[in-house]
Amino acid sequence: MQRSDEVLDRALSAAERTPAHTTRLGGRDLGGQVQSWKVERAYATDLPEAMRAFSGSASAQLELLIGGTGGIPAPRLYSAWADRLTGDLARPGQSVVHTAGARGRTLPAFRGTVRSRTAASGSDTVTVQALDGAERLRGPATLPRPYHGFYHRRPVATATWCVDELLRQGGIDTCPPPRAPSVDKNDTADDKPVTVLYASLHGGFNASYGQPEELPAPTAYDWIREGAPFEIALMPKAAGLKASWMPRSRFVMPGKVFQVECWANTALARGNTVELSAVFDQMGTRTGFIKASFDIATGVVTVTSGTHNVGSSSVSWTIDKLASLRGKWHLGFMVDTASTGTVVAPTVQPRLTAPDGSYRVGGKYTFTNEAAWQPISELNRIELTTDMAVECVEATDGIWPDTASYTEQEWERKGQWTKGAVLDTPELPLYDIPKVSGSQWDVITEIARAAMSTAEFDEQGVFRWRGPSRFTKVPSVPDLTVTTRRDIASLTVTEEIDACRNHCEQTYQDWSGVGWTLGEFVDDPVVREIKPNVPVVVQYAMAEDDNEIGPFPVLDDTVTSDGHRVRFGSAKTGGTAVKGKVTVSCWREGPTYFVRFVNRGTASVWTVLKDGKPSVRIQPIKRSVDPRQRSLAWWNTTSQKHYGKQQYTAPASDWVQTSESASALAYAMLVAGRYPVPLLGEVEVLHDPRIQLGDVVRVVDTAGAELDTLAWVVGIRTTHAASAVPQQVLTLRGTSFNGVPDDAGLTPDGPVDPAYGKQRTYQLLTAQYATLGALGTAGLTYRKVLETTGGTG
Repeated sequence: MQRSDEVLDRALSAAERTPAHTTRLGGRDLGGQVQSWKVERAYATDLPEAMRAFSGSASAQLELLIGGTGGIPAPRLYSAWADRLTGDLARPGQSVVHTAGARGRTLPAFRGTVRSRTAASGSDTVTVQALDGAERLRGPATLPRPYHGFYHRRPVATATWCVDELLRQGGIDTCPPPRAPSVDKNDTADDKPVTVLYASLHGGFNASYGQPEELPAPTAYDWIREGAPFEIALMPKAAGLKASWMPRSRFVMPGKVFQVECWANTALARGNTVELSAVFDQMGTRTGFIKASFDIATGVVTVTSGTHNVGSSSVSWTIDKLASLRGKWHLGFMVDTASTGTVVAPTVQPRLTAPDGSYRVGGKYTFTNEAAWQPISELNRIELTTDMAVECVEATDGIWPDTASYTEQEWERKGQWTKGAVLDTPELPLYDIPKVSGSQWDVITEIARAAMSTAEFDEQGVFRWRGPSRFTKVPSVPDLTVTTRRDIASLTVTEEIDACRNHCEQTYQDWSGVGWTLGEFVDDPVVREIKPNVPVVVQYAMAEDDNEIGPFPVLDDTVTSDGHRVRFGSAKTGGTAVKGKVTVSCWREGPTYFVRFVNRGTASVWTVLKDGKPSVRIQPIKRSVDPRQRSLAWWNTTSQKHYGKQQYTAPASDWVQTSESASALAYAMLVAGRYPVPLLGEVEVLHDPRIQLGDVVRVVDTAGAELDTLAWVVGIRTTHAASAVPQQVLTLRGTSFNGVPDDAGLTPDGPVDPAYGKQRTYQLLTAQYATLGALGTAGLTYRKVLETTGGTG
């Protein structure tokens, strides 16, 4: 139910209602010119209609009939060929906001964009049709498909994470979006920031930019909504949970200013620290690191810089409130790696925002201890070690010219994004992200059907994703009561055998035996010159079945590799290996693998091996075998006794990849359909703008069916014409069945006539009719002669 107020509640309960509405197109109020309007919203699914509350997407549509004004007919004002000054008001893609209510008080009824307009010449009417937020999700759907799920044999994401990613692509956010998502292939200046890692942790370790490298065991964590900083958070079951990611860009040291950050709820903790670390690939097998540790027990933030197994140095700040104030903290640190030499003395500065909104910045510090200095190198990975609930891990290169002038406004991104979606608890763990095609809305609808979930935009334009558990619990309290005495004008109750599914089977992919193997490598046939400060973008063709693969590790002459790699030489013929000069970025667009090289040195380098051969090699990793398709079923023998066996087999889906998921889905379907739940269709009621899809309505019929039951709203159609009363028609699905049949006093006939196959024998016939004359006197037909009477045939 939408939130209302006392004035509107009184208006809706009054004996007579005065309808009210507002309609804005392009932000301009046209309510007075609306001749009629109609809003429809319902769940769409391939399940039987009486079960459609449990699966599918809902996209609301608005139809407006608009008249002219000031003596000018509507077609002249708003048709496709009207002057832009007025015509743009109703153009396709224009914003539409509609509200409805009574006695001057209204509630949101629709928010979306125009899809079409039709002007009837010679009339004073233009018909405008609009679609809700689903129209924002018409872009091509793409999902990153890392190999790490089957590589580690651990889930890399969930179906919920995929929905969240598709929403983000359409500009609908559930948490702060990537700071700098775009990589401009034609950016020759190379002076824009770039997000090298963005992992929302909304039900998966998969990343929008970058990709996971180290995955914890699924028994070591939970995905939680309660207490998440924004939407969904990674919650460790014990202290020291660790995960790491490859960046999509291996920026270099020396380089620019980079930042690593996350959001954490310090009230949900198994220990005391959150640690963020940037690891760099130095010469040979050595790795450097710069990490920040946030200790909520002491309120101390410590930044450490050094080389693994060699030495390091640390600096600390005490941040007030970090130890005393529990809740949602924004944690991060900024590093300036600018240098004119080959060794960097990093300048570091932590930043924090407390749950009360207060902003804290540690003093800028440059490491003077040589143990902390970083030699020429490239970014290898970003690591997270956490004792508490964490969300939205991000690393951005070139984020700001320097650390000191970075503002609170930029840190918090105030006014730069709006939360536009609400998700349910993550479901359906995935070892491999299925290939997708079509629009983002198409794929979300596909996932909703496979996951027995619902996807919809509400009246305020907020997207809502609800999982399969939504309808499994029978509610006890309604959101609203409607009665035939006052609210209901007509009511039709239908019970159908198609709504009964007492043997429910769910197919799934069994990934337990799937490992990994190397795919066919792709070698660059030429040696490429990378000139200073001149970005070079190269495209390489990959098989569409190949999974994502990260940017090349940069080799030096002490390490050899026949796999995924690049080496930069000081001469076209090979020369000496060059490290820490070239930023290597990569991204995938369909079958094309893009690589971008930016030489931040002062002399040209070449993509060449020591022996003079081209050094670029792409080495995909793919699954060793295809997963086996299996199925799992739940059934109810009591229902089968009364209704016969009614089977439902869910279509095979790449989105169900564990037996646990298959069992949960099959059982949810059985709970929903083991007995046919009545469908209350065409329930015409007094218009109530508070009603929403999924609401629980108590229906009291004292005039016809004499029923008093709870039902879910699965469809709403509201129409209104000027100077008339709005009409609202609901489609409702009962929340439970009307008990188990007992057939009291009934002896149901069998499915086969018991007389079939039973005939009078010759001996029995002669015993009853001794002579042919006696048989003739009886006047029996041939059929009567054969029928058995008075004995067993």
